[in-house]
Amino acid sequence: MESLNYNHLFYFWVVAREGGLVPAAKLLRLSHPTLCAQVHSLEDRLGEKLFAKAGRRLTLNDVGRLAFRYADEIFGLGRDLVEAVRGKRPGAARMDVGIVDVLPKLVVRRLLEPALNLDRPVRLVCHEGGFERLLADLGQHTLDLVIADSPVPSGSAIRAHHHLLGESRVSFFAAPALAAAYREGFPGSLDGAPLLLPAESLTLRRSLNQWLAKHGIRPHVVAEFDDSALLKVFGADGIGIFAAPEVVAPEIEARYQVEFLGTADGVLERFYAISVERRIVNPAVLAISQAAQHEFFTAPAPPRAPPRSRTDRRRHEPSPSGRGRRRRRA
Repeated sequence: MESLNYNHLFYFWVVAREGGLVPAAKLLRLSHPTLCAQVHSLEDRLGEKLFAKAGRRLTLNDVGRLAFRYADEIFGLGRDLVEAVRGKRPGAARMDVGIVDVLPKLVVRRLLEPALNLDRPVRLVCHEGGFERLLADLGQHTLDLVIADSPVPSGSAIRAHHHLLGESRVSFFAAPALAAAYREGFPGSLDGAPLLLPAESLTLRRSLNQWLAKHGIRPHVVAEFDDSALLKVFGADGIGIFAAPEVVAPEIEARYQVEFLGTADGVLERFYAISVERRIVNPAVLAISQAAQHEFFTAPAPPRAPPRSRTDRRRHEPSPSGRGRRRRRA
């Protein structure tokens, strides 16, 4: 096995963490030339440069970021060892998760929750961004996991593997006044209705467009969003009707004070865990995957019936006088 000088690695780690040679040298109480020589020795051992110059500052290049992640894990385990021997609880393992920015935040929170309930604590570091950028970061080992709404594209240059976590039907929700106005006759009632939709480039929008066309519905599109959380805020204010995963319907109704209108039959939103592992072995990722498949996403429940309007409820309730007449006839 090729040996590695961990003193060199430690000095590199401190320089990267502190953001430069000068602050690292002060912290380590070493001269600038000595510290610089230690980092150069590590670069010579690895056969790669770890830093790039940006003006007067040093920034990690791609190889440097990879080395820093390994160093961070190595020295984190060292702290855990000392604390375990001294009878203290081990420190949290860091897990960097990329979250495609269009995903519903309520779903993401539920998906990631099992990673926080492991015997060894996990410190989640969440990064939002576009799918392609997050895949690139995963390929460079700056992320441990990406949560996405689509699989790795075929022919992708990134060596990564997707694992289906589950899927959810998509339903429509609205503030109470809008819900009362457009509930009857769903889905036909959506023709001309004010809708808040995901942006045209998104997978869910394409599925909704097909569903609307299939039912001959031409809504009044009030606004389009890349951010699903902002879309729901607009929906909560009564600006329009919006679609969201039915799997978190109770949370949506409670948090945004909106009501269920109906389900878009055949429209599904899928969620994937993407990692560099073909077979998941990371305990936190494994916990996320197993909980999603066996607890969070279950077999589709029967379609929900929209709540009846007050008029409908009165129509189906016998009147007090009617009950009185029946008693007299009896």
